[in-house]
This record gives sequence, C-alpha cells and structure tokens, in this order.
Amino acid sequence: MKQLSRYALADEFSARLLDDGRWVADVDRSWWGWSGPHGGVIAALAVHVAAETAPEADVRAVDLRFSGRPGDAELRLTSTVTSAGRSTRMVDVAIAQQGVVFASASVTMGHLRPPAATDIADVSSDVVPSPENCAPFSIPPEIVPMGHHLDLRPTDGPLPLTGAAEPWMRAWISTVRPMTVDAAYLALLADCLPPAVFPTLTAPVAVPTVAFSMHLAAPPDHPGPAPVLVCTRNTSTSGGWSVDDTTLRDERGRLLASARQSRRVLGWEARR
Repeated sequence: MKQLSRYALADEFSARLLDDGRWVADVDRSWWGWSGPHGGVIAALAVHVAAETAPEADVRAVDLRFSGRPGDAELRLTSTVTSAGRSTRMVDVAIAQQGVVFASASVTMGHLRPPAATDIADVSSDVVPSPENCAPFSIPPEIVPMGHHLDLRPTDGPLPLTGAAEPWMRAWISTVRPMTVDAAYLALLADCLPPAVFPTLTAPVAVPTVAFSMHLAAPPDHPGPAPVLVCTRNTSTSGGWSVDDTTLRDERGRLLASARQSRRVLGWEARR
C-alpha cells in the first residue's frame, strides 16, 4: 500500500503513461475551477509529465499558455525533450482533449548541486501566525468547486470580495489529503488563491488565466506533506488584463517558488 506521505498530486488524477508514449489523466468536477478543470491542476499535470519524461533532472521552471478552455473529457499529454546543454533539458508538453490542444507548457529541467555555504537564499523576515493559529477559510464551492480539496488559512491582509483598498492575499495552504510537496504540488498551490484583485471587489468576476509561469527556488527540507505560505499580489489591472505575482514559502520563510500569471478580466466595469 502506498504510504500516505508519498501520495503525489498526480495520483489524484490517475495520471498514467500509455503504450504510445502519451500520458492520460482524469480530472473530475470536484477539481474544477470556474468553468472547467482548475488551471493549477493543468499546470501540475504538465510539470509531472515533464518530470517523468526527464527523470535525471529536476524541475526548475515552467511556462504554460492556454489557447482554449478544457472541459469534461479525458486529458491527453504529449511530451517532447530538447537538450539544452550537458545538464539541462527542455520538455515541451502539449495538453489536449478529444484531439484538440488547449494548452502547452515548456518545462526547464536541470541538475541540482548539493547545498553550499555560498548559496543565496530568499528568506522572508515577515512574522506571520503559524498554520495551527490561523482560522480556516472556505472558498464557496459554487464559485470554485475544487476549494473543498484545500485547507486554506489566511494569515493577514484583506479577504476576497470585501471591497478592500489593497489587492493582495496571504495564506497557509495545503491539500486536505496530505500530499508530497514536489514541483507539481507547488504549481497547483501557486494558483489556489483567488485572483489578487478580488479583495478590492464585492462580487466575483471571471478572470481566466492565459499565461502562467513558475520558477523553483530552494527545494523543500523534506518532500513530505507540509503547509506552504502562499502570498499573491496584483501588480496591474487595466485594459481588460490583470497580472498577479505569487510567492510560495516554507515554514522557515524560505522561498520555494515564485509565479506570475496574466489573466483576462471579463465583466470588470459591471462589478466595480
């Protein structure tokens, strides 16, 4: 039996390799976002496939672009490896449903050297409550069904749809079912907070992701389940587009990854 601490996010979606070299995965409606499979799930599956395609290296970055909207059908992921030096690989992943590609990712893979005294680490000096001292916050399932899979505990700052003056949020996040903290898991968590402009609103708007990127920093101290401190901040919303920057940190304040999203904003004027 699989040890609970080694349960990976990809296991949740029965990600598996077919004889023809393609991967398939099933995302049920409990993992949907606004109107289809959650964008963080798509990013996580792309990262997982890339990691399995080039297992001799570690995930260092991912760039994901959406060219369509996914729906109910089984996901099919096709990977292609390009060498970019002696220790670097680029893995391109095309994600399709019913023969139509709706998203594509480019994942940068590279070898990690052992820790050294000369390493530069981003360690936050912010003082925030520990996860056990933060009250849970529930994302309404009628807005984002996959919210019930999350243990989300805001630490400080404004909450969504409160008409606040500042467009940012910060919370400890983990999945209700404990999972391995790997690159795929971090890709999911990077997209788990609502769009950072939401605290300035009093009613939701559709803000679909068009482009998502994530860069890995320090590896986790251990791969076992652990809450991650996720902070997202809106850096720009204008002309029907919105940009969010997100950081993911461990309980020591070390930066695990940083992410950026470009989103379309639909119905903005009607909700202000």
